[in-house]
Amino acid sequence: MSNDRDAAERAVPPDSGSVTTGTIVLNPVAGSGDHAPRIHELAERAGYDIHETEGAGDATDLAARAAPETDLLVACGGDGTIQEVLRGASRANALDDVTLGVLPAGTGNNFAGNIGVGSIEEGFDVLTDGEARRVDVGVATAETPGESDRSLPFVNSCVGGLTAEASASTDPDEKSRIGVLAYVVNTFQEAVEFDGIRMEVRTSDGIERQWDGTTTCILVGNGRRFLGDGRTQADMEDGLLEVTIFEGEGALDLAGSATIERLLDDSAADVVRLDTPALEVTVAGEEPATFSLDGEMLTARTLTVETDHQALWLRVGEAYEPNPEPGDESP
Repeated sequence: MSNDRDAAERAVPPDSGSVTTGTIVLNPVAGSGDHAPRIHELAERAGYDIHETEGAGDATDLAARAAPETDLLVACGGDGTIQEVLRGASRANALDDVTLGVLPAGTGNNFAGNIGVGSIEEGFDVLTDGEARRVDVGVATAETPGESDRSLPFVNSCVGGLTAEASASTDPDEKSRIGVLAYVVNTFQEAVEFDGIRMEVRTSDGIERQWDGTTTCILVGNGRRFLGDGRTQADMEDGLLEVTIFEGEGALDLAGSATIERLLDDSAADVVRLDTPALEVTVAGEEPATFSLDGEMLTARTLTVETDHQALWLRVGEAYEPNPEPGDESP
């Protein structure tokens, strides 16, 4: 996606002035659901406003209303809450006008970990003292015959196939009770009957490539790197998406193959890796596929994913790497 913003306007984050306003969009039932009192305590000390969600989609509406009136917009919850807050800021056309902050209170908190925010307390420190970086935003547009196109932004990842099906069917109560293990259990349950998806993947730009075949899952990372045995942070500032395709037909052989090792091994013969600023995924057959954008579900026959290069100011912790090398070990 092209970006014509003037370089001078991009040099200073919106919350860099001597007087700033901060607004926290708080999901009080994310993760274990016991973090709200601590958030209120620390927010009062810092002078931030708090708006609590009451149901699905509330974070988007609250963020859309708050974004034009605040310098620092903070998502408190898991990856899904972050996605909703980002969507709200985008809806208000305010991505240029706010700095995004993250307070990890979800089940997995993958994105928060990728940007060096390991706890709520550390998150508040980062909001005041952390570096502001200009990072890429992914934009996925779903097209299905007979339906209106739908576009959503994301910062961490867009996944399709087995992992998206498992995420969609994971019960929220199970997530609260057993945490990340709920995703793992559900993925293995889904894998027993999952037959793969036939699709064609085309990349765009000067490094155009094409792939077609049957895949168990396709993983598109903006903030997240899926392969390698080191840190999971991708390069969020290079304008490229890290695409991983697992080739194969039929259900995963969970008993006979080292499934987890395959997910970590970028040299496996049935793993295809692509780096590209944009791609188009076309699903064969009559049924659309399910894709998960940081927990927000899309169904599409054709999905276009592209980067809005350095479209967002983001407060990051000390462990964040502007130029992570493949295989970098997590701190």
